[in-house]
Amino acid sequence: MSSPTADNASFLRKHVDLASPRLGAEVTFATDDFFADKSRLIDPAPAVFIADKYDENGKWMDGWESRRKRGEGYDYCIVRLGLPGIIHGVDIDTSHFTGNFPPSASIDACLVEDEPDPNTKWTEILPAVGLKGNSHHIHEVSDGRTWSHLRLNIYPDGGVARLRVYGQVQCNWDMRDPEELIDLAALVNGGRGIAASDQHYGTPSQILAPGRGINMGDGWETRRRREPGNDWALIGLGHPGVISKIEVDTAHFKGNYPDRCSIQAAMVTGGTEESLVTQSMFWKTLLPEQKLEMDAIHSFEKEVADIGPVSHVRLNIIPDGGISRLRLFGRLKRDAK
Repeated sequence: MSSPTADNASFLRKHVDLASPRLGAEVTFATDDFFADKSRLIDPAPAVFIADKYDENGKWMDGWESRRKRGEGYDYCIVRLGLPGIIHGVDIDTSHFTGNFPPSASIDACLVEDEPDPNTKWTEILPAVGLKGNSHHIHEVSDGRTWSHLRLNIYPDGGVARLRVYGQVQCNWDMRDPEELIDLAALVNGGRGIAASDQHYGTPSQILAPGRGINMGDGWETRRRREPGNDWALIGLGHPGVISKIEVDTAHFKGNYPDRCSIQAAMVTGGTEESLVTQSMFWKTLLPEQKLEMDAIHSFEKEVADIGPVSHVRLNIIPDGGISRLRLFGRLKRDAK
């Protein structure tokens, strides 16, 4: 099976999957899912193949699969994203579909408050592309508008194992109470992982996900450091604000949690995401170095320095290890977007 290339892998690590059920995404409609239920299309787990598994309609497949079309037209399904967002790229994954994958596919998008109806205007964000069996098909999306729903069109029929939709959550901040204490780094509020010194066992965006980690794989963990220094991750807040409370959760990390952590932060007004790595070394200290324990939530308030509004943070873990969740609670800076 072909896999994402190194270049594509770095692209995938920069953005969150907006079609994740954990964020509330759901496949709401399919023209046909006779052989494999449409809900499996956005299952967060990699697709599997079970050789001897059959159901009443035939071979069980881990994905969405329509029956063989015997007339005009094509099949499609509609995915409601977990949260509206800007889409930067998609992965149409045909893993384990070899003689039953669609020859091509395209993707349309719309922005509606409820569900699409016959009058909904759809915009093509990915023109028809060729597909191969048992392969990942990763394509960049250049449209910078915000979308709430996607329509995956397959020509004419067949099976797709997974659809991943990588992008950035967009919030309507004008509707939020400026006095409310908000987790400004949460994925659901537009927070995102930008870069990290090492992403061997996970990406920094995972520590911003809803809820507590479900296991040791549901977080950010670095390889064992064999040289001087420490590991770090850069986080972009969903909206600039003044942070007054921080939670660092090492859930499930017992023999591999960091010994200590600290956090630096800044209001970034220029440069690129690549230049942030260098800039972050000189950011102000938001949270001085703190001792950590295994499998525990560490809450800090009086230890948090008042450095004013910030837009980005650098989490330092000393010297290495795994973090399950990071929460950065603060109040909005209204004149910053």
